[in-house]
Amino acid sequence: MNQLEVKLKWFASHFLKVYVMGSKSATVNDLNVLHLSDNFLVVNKECDIPINSDSDEQHPVTVATQLKYRFLHLYDPTIKFGFRFCHRLDYSTSGALAIALNKKAAKESTIAFDAKKTGKYYLALVHGHVQDNRVVMNQAIGIDSRPDYSHRMCSSDKEYCLNPRWAMSKLLVLQRGLYTGKPATKVLMKLITGRRHQLRVHCHELGHTIIGDYTYSNRKDIFPYRMFLHAYRLFMPTNIENLDILTEDPFTEHEPRNEWCPTETVYELNKEVFPLFEDKCFALEKQ
Repeated sequence: MNQLEVKLKWFASHFLKVYVMGSKSATVNDLNVLHLSDNFLVVNKECDIPINSDSDEQHPVTVATQLKYRFLHLYDPTIKFGFRFCHRLDYSTSGALAIALNKKAAKESTIAFDAKKTGKYYLALVHGHVQDNRVVMNQAIGIDSRPDYSHRMCSSDKEYCLNPRWAMSKLLVLQRGLYTGKPATKVLMKLITGRRHQLRVHCHELGHTIIGDYTYSNRKDIFPYRMFLHAYRLFMPTNIENLDILTEDPFTEHEPRNEWCPTETVYELNKEVFPLFEDKCFALEKQ
């Protein structure tokens, strides 16, 4: 696929989202604050907005510009983009995003992530019915070196995969049902490692690409109004403050744009599902 075809597909997808489905581009006012203390700020990032950008022309609105607009007194001109982001979320991914408000908080968050004490849980709708109720996705991920896939990662079994690194994710089926009348599954996933595009690559390799994932559907899935991946819970214990932030579920059947109709519930989405991600639970035989 040449660059002209890629741009035409992107334009078609954007046109459908904005003019057919009524999706609106984020503004500097669209900042949903989940938590604010002397040490940390946690926001519910919207989909289709970058955390920051070197190009004001290409991305006039970012999470960084939203933060500066709302919390100008917290803006630090001595650091790039003015804020200390504790972790990253993809452009198309929504959900809980933590910002450290001082150097000590930034250091503590780094320690927590490096020591793997944090917990990051994601909701997703994926194509097809995932057969097993619990799945461990354990496959190294590297850079896709093909010329036309510069922003894409891939699994290590591909001959064009560069510098693969071990990656593990856990998947729990919440519901099976239909998306626009076709089989789909609602899942809750936990990151064990934190590679770029990790959940998107793992779901794609599992044979259940995330709905609306333009990149890993080989630029074919252009009709959904968004990519159905959301950072649902962030758990980050530190010596100065313990964060445990839970967002709302954006992928319910009650939102008409989701076009999601569950037909089977395996696990209810409540606090009781999180202990199921313990290793002993996922070591059980396939369900």
